[in-house]
Amino acid sequence: MQVTYLGSSEIQMGKKESVADTAKVLGSMFDGIEYRGFSQQIVEDLAENANVPVWNGLTDEWHPTQMIADFMTLKEHFSYLEGLNLTYIGDGRNNVANSLLVTAAKLGVNITIIAPKSLQPDQEVIDLAKIQSTGGTIHITDDITASKGSDAIYTDVWLSMGEDADFKERIDLLWDYQVNQNLLDLTENPEVIVLHCLPAFHNTKTEISKTIYETYGYESLEITDEVFQAQSDIIFQEAENRLHSIKAILYWSLK
Repeated sequence: MQVTYLGSSEIQMGKKESVADTAKVLGSMFDGIEYRGFSQQIVEDLAENANVPVWNGLTDEWHPTQMIADFMTLKEHFSYLEGLNLTYIGDGRNNVANSLLVTAAKLGVNITIIAPKSLQPDQEVIDLAKIQSTGGTIHITDDITASKGSDAIYTDVWLSMGEDADFKERIDLLWDYQVNQNLLDLTENPEVIVLHCLPAFHNTKTEISKTIYETYGYESLEITDEVFQAQSDIIFQEAENRLHSIKAILYWSLK
């Protein structure tokens, strides 16, 4: 395949040219389009007008291609999916939490979302998961002890791309939902694994994490470095599977 990357500085979509017009032009030049940006509406407009396959690489509401990699990783590790106990902890309203909730329901995985009440999934997303459920349980709570019995813990950054929110308020709200050794001990499962779609704020070795440390004094946020390093094999396997899973998606869409 030959791939063309069009960044925000190289395309006029939504600025000088409507999304629909851009979709028609790109659809005449390419066999498929992957959109990775903020607006869910943009990817839907592309899909409606491009006349070629359009893949959602990430929007503010959904992250479906990440799900293929995540559940591929779970299948590789456990050899099965149906009946697994997957717990997401953190910001339960973001694109990853939404997608995990619906995908787990489709696959018969027992899914628990642990988040503060103000950051729990919208009822519309919960209802969608229930409609598409193939037998797995769905549990939404603010109680971290609900992680008991988890086979896998999943977390993500506490402030999503493009989100407008007070960072310190978000940290304070989610601090008790950090994935640390105490949280893993609550699962009462010594074999529990941890997933993270990356990037992760687990140390102070990036510009942003240094700023967080200098401003707020936190060396890690959603996951401690201790847990991240101990679980790094499975986390980086998950990252590698983004390549293999998107290749499969492209193949099955285009063949």
